Amino acid sequence: MEYDDENHYEQKRRRQIRVWTDGCFDMVHFGHANALRQAKAMGDVLLVGVHSDAEITLHKGPPVFTQEERYKMVRAIKWVDEVVMGAPYVTTVETLDKYNCDFCVHGDDITLSADGKDTYEEVKTAGRYKECKRTAGVSTTNLVGRMLLMTKEHFDRAPSPIGNLDPTQVSRASSGPSAKSPWTCVSHFLPTSQRIVQFSDGKEPNPGDKIVYAAGAFDLFHIGLLDFLEAAKNEGDYLIVGLHTDQVVNRYKGSNYPIMSLHQRVLSVLACRYVDQVIIGAPYKVTTELLEQFKVDLVVHGKTNVMEEVDGTDPYEIPKQSGIFKVLSSGCSLTTADIVDRIIKHRMLYEERNKKKEKKEADVFAAMERRKSQNQEKSG
Repeated sequence: MEYDDENHYEQKRRRQIRVWTDGCFDMVHFGHANALRQAKAMGDVLLVGVHSDAEITLHKGPPVFTQEERYKMVRAIKWVDEVVMGAPYVTTVETLDKYNCDFCVHGDDITLSADGKDTYEEVKTAGRYKECKRTAGVSTTNLVGRMLLMTKEHFDRAPSPIGNLDPTQVSRASSGPSAKSPWTCVSHFLPTSQRIVQFSDGKEPNPGDKIVYAAGAFDLFHIGLLDFLEAAKNEGDYLIVGLHTDQVVNRYKGSNYPIMSLHQRVLSVLACRYVDQVIIGAPYKVTTELLEQFKVDLVVHGKTNVMEEVDGTDPYEIPKQSGIFKVLSSGCSLTTADIVDRIIKHRMLYEERNKKKEKKEADVFAAMERRKSQNQEKSG
């Protein structure tokens, strides 16, 4: 009997810890990926509940991406083990039990339901809630705000790239004079070497691996880019992605691009499970030196048009001459410009969504501050 008890204890001790986290995951960015990275570090298996379009529309306004697009994007983040589709907006103990999860993880910001209640109140009360640190400098509301500045004229002829604007200025410009919350009106993103190390696997290619190279802007994380990266990885064993600088992207994509800065784009791409390594600030022209240094076997590009180099030459001239260039069809034609068009087309809906979110969060924050002051007065 004593042996059986010890054996039972050992099995229980070795049982995998199952972690639950959920969200809209609209406009998936490195902030979402960082939260998922932190959640996965708290256990062994990470389940991610993704809300349906109907749930998101009810509680916070229309999503930019469809639910099928969002399910697919979350599955592609390398720390995710399982995606639960159509997860309820309000997280309950019943949901955790249904999926055999030990606890729920969420960022240290506030998520409110349509009636203004904390969506994690029940699991917090039950002691089955843990917090991870929110990634400063990025939010879906902020990214939508940047794109809301893009009128068609601005889209074509604006004098400075939107990606270089301070996010607080963008949020202020897009949302008007409404009260600001400490979560929506985020600080400017400051890149660190530690964050890049956290996102990178640090794995070198194995001897004999076929190394594939793909370069571009990779601005915003959407299924068009995702499908291309998956197709690129399927061409070999080890995928290296070259990310162009903001200035280069601005030259070949237009005055409003990139929407996300180089280091923001680096983290978003590193979070993708198909990517093994990123070259930060890769040259626009694929040179012999680059191919030799990284031992590239195949260079790939999508079906989108390629702008000539400043000197009028083809940036893929060298791999084409070497017979190691291939045009890939990912099967998805969605582009970053298409996402911007979605937001501009439904401008008023998204402006209203941003305003409501900021107002609701600001009201809750003010209430929290009042409660904090009252408690301090009582203890004093």
